[in-house]
Amino acid sequence: MSVKVDSLVSKIKNHRCYTHPVFLNWAKANPEPEVIGALFHQIQNFCAATRPGWNFPAALKEHGLQEQSTLMLEIVESEGGHGPELATMAGFIVNQAAGNPIFAELYDQKATEAKLKEFSDQILGTLPGYDRATGLTSQVRRAIAVFDGRKDTDIAATYRNLGVALALEMISNRQLIPGEKHCLVDSGLYRTDLDAPEMHYLLEHWGEVGAEEQHERNARAAVAPALESEYAALVVEGAEDFLDSLASMWDLLDSSLLQSGYRDNRIAA
Repeated sequence: MSVKVDSLVSKIKNHRCYTHPVFLNWAKANPEPEVIGALFHQIQNFCAATRPGWNFPAALKEHGLQEQSTLMLEIVESEGGHGPELATMAGFIVNQAAGNPIFAELYDQKATEAKLKEFSDQILGTLPGYDRATGLTSQVRRAIAVFDGRKDTDIAATYRNLGVALALEMISNRQLIPGEKHCLVDSGLYRTDLDAPEMHYLLEHWGEVGAEEQHERNARAAVAPALESEYAALVVEGAEDFLDSLASMWDLLDSSLLQSGYRDNRIAA
């Protein structure tokens, strides 16, 4: 089975995850500060799981895919340090929504992430399958589990991981980052812009010169020759697994926190 990269790109664009309205609904709902905190807890944990390469670059090299290994390693290395920046942005947005410093120390990653989890536990904790230890819903854990495949080095997992990589970078570049810009900046809800120091995470990822644009180019270049191999079906399978799991994650967050119209006037101190 041989597949052209443009065919897989079209398949990704036609998946409902690509146009999921979760961020449009965020802007429409104007959620309460604690809801924003719960959203960010789930999203930042998902994003954290996508950054490590684990054994993926080495496995590519082991299976004779040296160029692909180099391209994937470039993505992994460029993602270093983004965890603290995302935590800072999350705390800042919650503060802007609340009109007071819920997060007094925006650059204290550990404290910020702990508070985000408190909001998640408060609002999502009664959902079936919610894990109190991590503060994650079952849907988010499934989306994260896709990236556990990067720890495997067999040839099937390696080619599936290439499909995951392309779908991830396309969604990040064309749905997730633009969606965050829409609801956090363009909506005007939080009275901020990309030049605010607390918004550096989004600035670094946004636009034609942003990290995600380069990541997508790398992923396309890595996947194209793999789709001409006997393992093309595995590449497509990996992309589909990722898209299905992320769409389910967006569905859950959208229905539970945004379209549900959750309201609570109690803000944890």
